[in-house]
Amino acid sequence: MAPAMVSALPVVSRELRVRRVQNWVLLGLMYGFFYMSRYNFSAVQAAIAEQFGWTHADFAWVVKAGTFVYGWAVFLNGPLADRMGGKRAILIGAAGAAVFNFLFGLCHLLLRQPAVMEGGQVVTPAEIAMGMSNSTALATFTVLWACNFYFQSFGALSIVKINAAWFHITERGKFAGIFGIMIQTGRTLAFMAGPAILRLLPWQYVFWIPAAILAAMFIIIYLGVENSPKDAGFDEFDTGDETPEEAREQASLGFVLRKVFARRAPWIIALSSMCIGMVRNAVDHWFPRYIHGVFHIPAKSLATFAPYQVASFLMPVAAILGGLAAGNASDRLFGSRRAPVIFIAFIGQAACLLLLRGSLYSAWSACATLILVSFFIQSAHSLVGGAASMDFGGRKAVATAAGLFDGAQYLAGAIVSDLLGRVLTSQVDPARPGAEFLYWPLVPLPFALLGALLISRLWHARPGRGGH
Repeated sequence: MAPAMVSALPVVSRELRVRRVQNWVLLGLMYGFFYMSRYNFSAVQAAIAEQFGWTHADFAWVVKAGTFVYGWAVFLNGPLADRMGGKRAILIGAAGAAVFNFLFGLCHLLLRQPAVMEGGQVVTPAEIAMGMSNSTALATFTVLWACNFYFQSFGALSIVKINAAWFHITERGKFAGIFGIMIQTGRTLAFMAGPAILRLLPWQYVFWIPAAILAAMFIIIYLGVENSPKDAGFDEFDTGDETPEEAREQASLGFVLRKVFARRAPWIIALSSMCIGMVRNAVDHWFPRYIHGVFHIPAKSLATFAPYQVASFLMPVAAILGGLAAGNASDRLFGSRRAPVIFIAFIGQAACLLLLRGSLYSAWSACATLILVSFFIQSAHSLVGGAASMDFGGRKAVATAAGLFDGAQYLAGAIVSDLLGRVLTSQVDPARPGAEFLYWPLVPLPFALLGALLISRLWHARPGRGGH
């Protein structure tokens, strides 16, 4: 894959700049609330787990089901979003995510009497209502969360589908970093607002409030977002990501599939994305449970435990800075090449996981390391999920490319959740509560190193006409 010149940025009028800012700000807000309604369970799962008597493996089942369904859904829905358009796809996703967050909250009706737990072990099982057993109640949670994640899968596909038509290839690295600000806002809301809501209201409101916000955003997106500059009344915008031959072709299913699946680069990026998913999901879904297990902080008290609060606030800030730094470095220092920056990010992830292993019993040191690893995770994720999918998919196949890359990452999330659930449950020692988390950073470590090796194969690959 030889280097190629990236086409020059066309003149962008002030009116077009203003209109596309409106477009991506509204989309960014919507996707931020997608994140809030996706990570809210991980933020307050300790409260639900305590009431229902769940083990690490039980919690992993719910997370694994969601990430597994998401992984396959984005893979299958990518071509669908390319055909129907990003705006319609994100409205479908918002409606479904709102409904299933609401239904997930209704699961509080399944509990008649909470479980009694000591040292991570169930002393008295929960008493389940409606004639259900503990296993059928867990299955209900699992199915509803998987359905939520199916509709969540339309979010990323829709965002890149719409934005690929509004941004030139030379702007996408920087844009991916800026757009990450909006995404991390939703993640912050999940991990900070979730425990805060839990102090004032029962846990079901952590799901009902995001559902209501998604319903409101549905109306705002319907009224304020368009698929392309042409749909908003502007001239066709040349994004510089197609050859003349590709520009003349219709966006048929065959064209879309050939552009994404018949080339080497997208598959290497997809495998690299799996490695990002191993690290990202191991950190994001499990760090509240680590705080709860190792430092014995009740779920309702997370909102007042200073190291958790600092980490919950600064992890998204570090992720934002990582996305901005990676995007600008890719565009300015490496001529829109993504692989060198992603390689550096993987090495940073590996180093942070080793640091985390050595500081697990120091709340402040561990939280500082979690903040740093968030910088490197988002550095890689923003380029793979944002810039690379637009670069290597182009306007006509961007959702399919995003589905391949994002799907690979979430399928990896299902794998790592299963691994962590099994490993941590097997290592629980009632005499040493929380000792099982010594294995937590070691599970994703090999994948950070493998990701660096894989992405190095695309060190010189450039997006644009003739470059991929």
